[in-house]
Amino acid sequence: MLAWEIWAGLGLLFLILEMTTPTMFFLNFAVAAFITAICTIYFLSIPVLITIFVVLSLISLIFLRPILMKKTQKNQETGINAKYIGKTAKVVETITKNSGVISIYDERWDARSDREIPAGKDVIIEKNESLIMYVKERE
Repeated sequence: MLAWEIWAGLGLLFLILEMTTPTMFFLNFAVAAFITAICTIYFLSIPVLITIFVVLSLISLIFLRPILMKKTQKNQETGINAKYIGKTAKVVETITKNSGVISIYDERWDARSDREIPAGKDVIIEKNESLIMYVKERE
């Protein structure tokens, strides 16, 4: 078996491990193994290839993993935050510090704001506490 086939097979093994445990950990080793497989064109020494794999794995863990983790955490936001926060809603009843109603996705929500916002205006939902949405006027 050729050296590049071993490294490519190792890369595939790490990809399979990543798919079974989506932690963005084994992906770093898979990337390092595939790059090491390419490096077999220039280097045939096993110690050199192992060193390349270790160095690339460390670089990938230090630099690539935080970027991937940040992207996946953004995509995994669920619930109220993902569905409502930052979205535009329509004021149904004038909003004050103590009362008001907005409509979003054909749903009615109680709303509050530091400034009075008349009915018919568009607002941006900033946060929610229980069943009350806190909004600001859309500019």
